[in-house]
Amino acid sequence: MAQQCPTIATDPPTPNTYHSLISVPYGKAWKEQRRFSLTVLRNFGLGKKSVEERILDEATYLLQSFEERKREPFDPFCLVNHAVTNIISTLLFGKRFGYDDDSLKNVLDLVHENMKLAAGFWAQMSKISTKPYNSVNGNTADKPFLTEEQEEHRATLVPGQHRDYIDAYLEEIQKSEDKGSSFEEEGLIIILIDLFVAGSETTSSTLLWALLYMMMFPEVQEKCQAELDTVLRNNPCIKYEDRDRLPYTNAVIHEIQRFANVVPMGVPHAPIKDVQLLGYTIPKDTTVITNLISVHRDESQWKHPYEFNPSNFLNEKGEFVKSEAFLAFSAGPRGCLGVSLARMELFLFFTGILRKFQVMWPDESKAPDLTPCYGVTLSPAPFKVALKCRWL
Repeated sequence: MAQQCPTIATDPPTPNTYHSLISVPYGKAWKEQRRFSLTVLRNFGLGKKSVEERILDEATYLLQSFEERKREPFDPFCLVNHAVTNIISTLLFGKRFGYDDDSLKNVLDLVHENMKLAAGFWAQMSKISTKPYNSVNGNTADKPFLTEEQEEHRATLVPGQHRDYIDAYLEEIQKSEDKGSSFEEEGLIIILIDLFVAGSETTSSTLLWALLYMMMFPEVQEKCQAELDTVLRNNPCIKYEDRDRLPYTNAVIHEIQRFANVVPMGVPHAPIKDVQLLGYTIPKDTTVITNLISVHRDESQWKHPYEFNPSNFLNEKGEFVKSEAFLAFSAGPRGCLGVSLARMELFLFFTGILRKFQVMWPDESKAPDLTPCYGVTLSPAPFKVALKCRWL
């Protein structure tokens, strides 16, 4: 669907307005921020072996926490959310947090608060005027955790020796002599919120859906575990490259993403010139919202569009095949910046859980509730999980 948005066309934000990687219109500022962020995150290991090792270490902490709670059903939300958030935290702040750390809890509360605001009235109004958007994001600047991190990094910054994303951003501000540069300290907080949302909320929601689906479809869980046992045998350490030897498990992970549709509308787009699409004219700078659910339920693209079935990603030989209609990470210039990180996290966390535990629904009197909680992302309603250690 398309909604005319004249303000974006005639009154683009100045560097002193906002620096969002997600919501700022396509242009010089957005390109500067995205190019810089992608380069810095890659330098810190995005999609590389070093980040894989961090995820595996974090998976160990997560599995230990699961182990401590296996005696009775428990809500996995906080543990999964903290584990995923710790990965992006190591890239942004250069450190991880214990699962009972109040600092981490405050930051996660901040993320969830902004996700609610982003789905609310003022965020929708921000598509017409930038003023409400600034009001929404204004209440992030006084959050103690992020401002304290920013101040601490500024006080201990050593030029050329970047510990994390904040260091790199602060030095970029110092290096820039162009008054029109989009790199300013006022925008760093908003960028950090964007990266937290992109790096934690969607992946943790997907993993929670994964637990629900494994409880809902125990036969799928058993096939994954059988494949993991056969291929990996007694090897205690799984690697991201192992996904190529695990076609069924890989198909299940992709099917979880397709069926859950965690980000059903992607992020708003806008054409940079008037375009024709299927006989319709979409004027330049019109806000365009894509319906990814319709793509993931397209009868012409999927063998089983309306049911959870891993064969949607398997051919007749049982080999993994990814359809072009799979758009869980969106597409184009505004596609997910951390797609390589998200894929690695989903695979390593998911396989780590299934190798160690049998995931069971604790209440046999009723089936799991698969009705999503609606917002910017579709997350599952709170639930409890029962675990049983497996003999490997």
